[in-house]
Amino acid sequence: MGQNSVRGKGTREGVPHAREVGWDEGLYDEEGDGSKGRARLALDDEREAPAAGAAGRGGHGRRGPAARRRQKRGKRRILRWVASVLSLLILATAGAGYLYYEHLNSKLKKDDLTLGNDMPDHKANAAGQTPLNILLIGSDARDNAANQKLGGAKKTFGSTPLADVQMLVHMSADRSNISVISMPRDTMLKIPECTDPDSKKTYPASRFAPTNESLGRGGPGCTVATWYELTGITIDHFMMIDFAGVVSMADAIGGVPVCVLQNVHSRNRTGQGSGLKLPAGTHPVKGEQALQWLRTRYGFEDGTDLARTHAQHMYMNSMVRELRENTKLTDPNKLRKLAEAAIGALTVDNGIDSVKKLYDLGGQLKSVPTGRITMTTMPNVYSQRPGYAGKVEPKEGDAEQLFRMVREDIPLDGKASKAPPKKPSAPAVSKDPAAAPAEISVSVQNGTGADGRIPQKGRATEIAGVLSGKGFTRAVADATPNAQAKTVVRYSNAELEGDAQAIAKSLGIPLTSVKKSTDVTGIALIVGADWRQGTAFPKAPAVDNKTPESARALNGNTKACMKIQPGFTW
Repeated sequence: MGQNSVRGKGTREGVPHAREVGWDEGLYDEEGDGSKGRARLALDDEREAPAAGAAGRGGHGRRGPAARRRQKRGKRRILRWVASVLSLLILATAGAGYLYYEHLNSKLKKDDLTLGNDMPDHKANAAGQTPLNILLIGSDARDNAANQKLGGAKKTFGSTPLADVQMLVHMSADRSNISVISMPRDTMLKIPECTDPDSKKTYPASRFAPTNESLGRGGPGCTVATWYELTGITIDHFMMIDFAGVVSMADAIGGVPVCVLQNVHSRNRTGQGSGLKLPAGTHPVKGEQALQWLRTRYGFEDGTDLARTHAQHMYMNSMVRELRENTKLTDPNKLRKLAEAAIGALTVDNGIDSVKKLYDLGGQLKSVPTGRITMTTMPNVYSQRPGYAGKVEPKEGDAEQLFRMVREDIPLDGKASKAPPKKPSAPAVSKDPAAAPAEISVSVQNGTGADGRIPQKGRATEIAGVLSGKGFTRAVADATPNAQAKTVVRYSNAELEGDAQAIAKSLGIPLTSVKKSTDVTGIALIVGADWRQGTAFPKAPAVDNKTPESARALNGNTKACMKIQPGFTW
């Protein structure tokens, strides 16, 4: 990447990174030494001190200089994914951009697509078409003057960035619909081993870490690898954006209509809240009000970050409609400026090596009717693990169902595609023949505790015995703890694939559960929570192709209104 990189590489001298210990970065004073601020645990982004002279909920007094500084710093928190999607839509309509290719190409920053295992090619549908998956990443990097000007403690300048916003955009193979999955920034999951392509530093795999830390472990390619590790979805491209271009694009469409069911004022008695104040009904927001809407959690629904995500989806859908309908965006000069701002803030994978390719991708996205765009949030539950209060984990069953529907190109809006995809074909059988069962070594681990229950005692020994009875006499029980929701067979190198598949076949485990992994040496069978009892592997349940309710699907044509949290009305 060289000088075009947007990745910060430093840490704050003398103090730990504020985000590493869960502090709100905006609470440091303007000099960045912390002498005027105080660290507070921050599960939200909006903590602001009450204005000087304010009473009650603190929303009606005049604000002193300190409060204004805090408010300014808060603006850097505008949702980066909004700018990501907006930049694509702008590029999809910006025909004037063709006149500036050489100039724009010089501003386009590029990086490696994935730093993890290779992702398989897409399977074509009945018409020979393949889907397109783009991961949109919102970086909080403050590594240049434009980003630093928007606010933030000086000691955070140049620090390791976080992927605070992550959205997977799936365009169907027939280009008839788009499905979007947002991952909450507080999701805890496994991050695979990643090697920084510049420094060559290798970051070991982490079994339970915040998803947003993936960006600092070698760049956006590690975030892509993390998504693939969790979802099994092949990702074709990524687009990462910082927040420098957000302000210049915020008012481009003349305001975004949003709706609230009651009067709302996002400010409580202790000064927490974005400051958003709107009467009931639908209103166009732009500038500071748009930023406030995107930052609001206190005042929406249950006051959590998940409620804020729902409001952001509503805003995004409304923005898409406005971009398609607003005639002001036919101004070539305005479009050119917007395109330059968007490209200047973007980093893309090496497969997008020109503005023309970026433009073509935007054109494909634009071709999908708004009514066939479905936005969802990855189904999740709050973590019950000690020390992780407020963090979430993928919801067992529902999250995998959503991922599977995207993998199999099943529209999340419940409507049929133009060309129904083929029934998923069986995984390819290894070309390398398996050795005789008695010559295959396999360790068996008990992973049955992944569903939150106590692991089923003796499962590793029991299944190792089953394998031995089938001729795999070198099967041994391994006491290493390894909680796994679904039973899997993992192998460490390509020469063992045939042997691993032979083990799976002998037990009735589907070949889709046989995977290459750097986490094992040789072959390992992890008996998951889906096989707590019995010696015969359970049959797969009937397939449900409905989008889980927990994904909170929102259609692009839906003009929804936000519910207001009690105590935040006026």
